[in-house]
Amino acid sequence: MSLPRKPNSGWLAARLMPALAACVLGAGAAPSASVAATDTAVQVTDARGVTVQLPRSPQRIVSLLPSLTETLCALDACQRLVGVDRYSNWPAHVKTVPVVGGGLDPNIESIFALKPDLVLISMASRSATRLEALGLKVVALEPRTYAEAHLVLQKIGALLQIAPAQGAERLWAKTEADVARAAASVPESMRGKRVYFEASRGPYAAGETSFIGETLTRLHMRNIVDAKLGPFPRINPEFVVRADPDVLMASERSWKSNVPEYPGWAQMRAVQQGSVCRFTAAQADVLVRPGPRIAEAAQLLAQCLQTVARTVPPAASAGPQK
Repeated sequence: MSLPRKPNSGWLAARLMPALAACVLGAGAAPSASVAATDTAVQVTDARGVTVQLPRSPQRIVSLLPSLTETLCALDACQRLVGVDRYSNWPAHVKTVPVVGGGLDPNIESIFALKPDLVLISMASRSATRLEALGLKVVALEPRTYAEAHLVLQKIGALLQIAPAQGAERLWAKTEADVARAAASVPESMRGKRVYFEASRGPYAAGETSFIGETLTRLHMRNIVDAKLGPFPRINPEFVVRADPDVLMASERSWKSNVPEYPGWAQMRAVQQGSVCRFTAAQADVLVRPGPRIAEAAQLLAQCLQTVARTVPPAASAGPQK
């Protein structure tokens, strides 16, 4: 069963699809936070443990990770972007900003030419040393979990010199509330069901400890990919066949049709019953980016579970309890 396409819905594509190592409040629903330019010095300690000092809040920013780009925009700082990576595509304003390569393979010369006063990168990027050698200020941030997404929001809010109560904490409180509403909307018949979420073709799965896994847990689901396997492990397709989950989830980037192309999967109970949710590319962008659209991702997953609940008789979804 394919979910209906969601117009205008918009990291793992940026993290997993290029190199597996590089690596939100609803879209358009973030409360406005006033961002005022100031000459006051600003200082943050990034994910490397490096303390970065700026003479004032940055006015020309290059972002090399979609979730960081989206966080900036959620804090009303889209207008400060002067360059982005090739995967940043939300909100619409971002598409008007110059593209400076990928998060893992940025065009250093293009970035330098933009004269940014701050470059935001992921921990997976190897560009920090080269950028710093050119005299550019670099902050590395790595949102991989809910807690880290919250921390990134706080640090970017500090860089922008927005009061926490008006910026990061206000946004995060709304995120938590919206995720809780999504969880409450999951039908009772689906709670406790076992789920497999394919994060990227490989297959690479979203495990319990990934931010996607955290969302599924909050939605009362049980992930067949145990925490001990890591956040995004590459698995043998036979593992999923043996686990026989109640629900399968992936994007159309991974599965070209509702029947996954792995050996034996067409005979799986979830496929036979139609308990398959295949998300559009735009929806997948929301699902795989641990940023200010986490709540929208939770809502997409909850809608999937609602659709499955209407389609599959409760008695038919009893599988092995592992």
